Amino acid sequence: MALPEGALPLVVGTALVLGALTLVLSPLLSAIDPASDTPAKRKAVKLAAEIDAPSTAVDALREIEFDRETGKLSESDYADLKQRYTREALAELRAAEQGAGTATATASVVTAGLDPVEAAIARARADVRSCGVCGPRPEPDATYCSSCGRYLPEKCGSCGTSIDLVGSRFCSGCGDQLAAA
Repeated sequence: MALPEGALPLVVGTALVLGALTLVLSPLLSAIDPASDTPAKRKAVKLAAEIDAPSTAVDALREIEFDRETGKLSESDYADLKQRYTREALAELRAAEQGAGTATATASVVTAGLDPVEAAIARARADVRSCGVCGPRPEPDATYCSSCGRYLPEKCGSCGTSIDLVGSRFCSGCGDQLAAA
């Protein structure tokens, strides 16, 4: 039995199109297929969620503070979340204090007469950088103000000269570099 003239290219072309279609759609179909859900994939998804989520309520408080400062969070949402995360932070700190491995930092806080929540707030405030013009900055490890560009320590670490120029990279008194590039 002979094929009609021109049928061979049609069969080969159809086979190539079906192969390409299978190759392109296979990732989409395997993502829907529940049989392809392996423990390794579930572990990877869980790990990714843990990396994205704040590890403690204190971290969550810092994150919502940053989100409010950058305009990503409304004042009403911020107030609700702050109230919830403050309760969770207090519960975490109390649980850590009552746990078998009570940290020496907690013991020093108790001996200093500070409430654990107050101590957590004091630690968070100590990490906050402040600009002399713009006030507290939401970035805890910033070297320059994200709003006006001033050098946040405001003084040279080597000679103590006051740094007032916006965007200064070197000290005007001793010439030392202010921030590593």
